[in-house]
Amino acid sequence: MAKIGCVILAAGEGTRMRSEKPKVLSEVLFDPMLEWVLGSVTSCNIKKICVVVGFGHETVKNFLADSGYSYELAVQDHRKGTAHAVLMASNFLEENSIESVLVLNGDSPFMESGTIMEAYGEHLRSENSATIISANLENSSGYGRIVRNSAGRICSVIEEADADEHEKQIKEVNSGAYWFKTKDLLECLSVVPLSACGEYYLTSVIELLLKNNHKVGAFLAQDPVVVLGANNSEQLEVLNKIAKTRVVEKFKNQGIRIPYDEDVIIGRDVEIGEGTTILSDVTLLKKTRIGKNCIIGPGTNIVGISIEDNANIIFRDLSVQKNRVAIG
Repeated sequence: MAKIGCVILAAGEGTRMRSEKPKVLSEVLFDPMLEWVLGSVTSCNIKKICVVVGFGHETVKNFLADSGYSYELAVQDHRKGTAHAVLMASNFLEENSIESVLVLNGDSPFMESGTIMEAYGEHLRSENSATIISANLENSSGYGRIVRNSAGRICSVIEEADADEHEKQIKEVNSGAYWFKTKDLLECLSVVPLSACGEYYLTSVIELLLKNNHKVGAFLAQDPVVVLGANNSEQLEVLNKIAKTRVVEKFKNQGIRIPYDEDVIIGRDVEIGEGTTILSDVTLLKKTRIGKNCIIGPGTNIVGISIEDNANIIFRDLSVQKNRVAIG
């Protein structure tokens, strides 16, 4: 297998999140979005990861230092666009002899490992210089559109601001995630034109590759949520609702009884044994383990605790705080 690596773009501010912390540390289901992305990448057995930091980089560095992930850092001192951010990782790509590189946004928490590796397989089979991960959205407003010719080949990626009325009707959108042949990517990064907004964009790399007759393809993700990100607090709330619903539905599909799921919150790293019932007003977080045939709730919060089989816990607050159990 070619030597692969990943560059995660994590330099954005959190101003529109109404938060002072960097955007990638905004939480979805109580985990920073960057945590979700790093988890997906490491699940793909991609060992070489570079995180490009910028605004609030010390805060991001502190999170990464405690995360347990293996990574390298690149700093984008001045925010000049996504292509410029990747350019800051060029030393990482060259020093590690990366042949194929995955570029991801650190604020797209639902880009999961299956989609990443299926896209990589398509990238290799088609011998593409770039493979865009795309998805069909019923409401594609706000996203760059994938424009194809009559043969189905990609002609361009059009940002909504530049799209005409016909192009705005296109449902296939750019997720902002790409696989690149590193050699071709680096050649283009050195000559990316400055946009009208005064920034350098990765979509311009796609245009350069097409102009130079390199092969560019798109892998259409089956689950459209992989393209979703958050630029403001309202979008972040949407991501949280999706994550909450999907985790609860996962457990219900496994046979866990959750009859009043509207006010139940379960973290994505929680384990629940078969035959267990989760009642109303329950929160389970931070690697909590619930045994078999338990009844949890109503009115119960459990954080980082293992509960034995056949337990019946109501109106309790159980959490681990600094390596001790707090019982409220």
